[in-house]
Amino acid sequence: MKAVQVVGYDQPLRMTEVAAPTVTGPYDVVVRIGGAGVCRTDIHILEGQWKEKSGVTLPYTIGHENAGWVHAVGSAVTNVAEGDKVIVHPLITCGLCRACRFGDDVHCEQSQFPGIDTAGGYAEYLKTSARSVVKIDGSLEPADVAALADAGLTAYHAAAKAARRLRPGDKCVVIGAGGLGHIGIQVLKAISAAELIVVDRNPDAVKLAVSIGADHGVVGDGSQVTQVLDLTGGHGAEAVIDFVGEGGATRDGIAMLRRAGDYHVVGYGENIDVPTIDIISTEITLVGNLVGSYNDLCELMVLAAQGRVKLHTARYSLDRFQDALDDLGAGHIRGRAILVP
Repeated sequence: MKAVQVVGYDQPLRMTEVAAPTVTGPYDVVVRIGGAGVCRTDIHILEGQWKEKSGVTLPYTIGHENAGWVHAVGSAVTNVAEGDKVIVHPLITCGLCRACRFGDDVHCEQSQFPGIDTAGGYAEYLKTSARSVVKIDGSLEPADVAALADAGLTAYHAAAKAARRLRPGDKCVVIGAGGLGHIGIQVLKAISAAELIVVDRNPDAVKLAVSIGADHGVVGDGSQVTQVLDLTGGHGAEAVIDFVGEGGATRDGIAMLRRAGDYHVVGYGENIDVPTIDIISTEITLVGNLVGSYNDLCELMVLAAQGRVKLHTARYSLDRFQDALDDLGAGHIRGRAILVP
């Protein structure tokens, strides 16, 4: 089968022919890929940022946002059958460790992460497990929802976590209305009554945010902190969800926060520099967010089937993988880029 692989760090990806995955265990599921999301993490992988953390052996197939049709199943698989349309949770988990038993499978002690530390979905087929596939509604198509497997799941996880503490009338700031942010905005509008303020440097992204439910759009022109404080009566927001995490976003995010507020870190790339005395005196909380659980993905698929969460996508054929990555890196993608074999 055709697969796009990492052959070296700081080197271009390469399309090659590799053996298609086959069922070897009772709980294996092989998925024929209908769409694979192109994520900024893929760029970070090529830059070598995940080299030590993943420990993956090169070459390997990249791609961690995947959806398609079940192609083959192991003898013990009962939750899906050949031909079913599915979205793939980004982790292959054991189901037996303490985290899995608590339903917190994103922290599985024995997990594999296709596209990060094992073969991913920039290919025609992907091997995963019965614990990782979620059947999707008949009204949905794999290429339309593929990026919800990671970008959407991450956004949902952070938004749902923030929503549990947000009350009607509270203010929530979303920094970044791009690939993750535009999903998080829709999730927040679907599950929370908080007033939503979206900040982005790109005026078109701000317009998109308002069109999908943001109550206020703020263009990051250097005055964004002042504008947010004005919109919150000088107090700051009860929650800030930062989908950027670099370029000064963390400094701005902390400055936009109300006393005893929650700062949710989703995007990454720079350090958070906050004097400990400020954390103590204001009792702010810094909250990390890493992907989301299988149950989070099931809930997100309900919102997708209801039409309350929609992806804005740009499709590329699999052999145009470099164009997709270049467009993403240059900031030309509004929403998510999807590779379609």
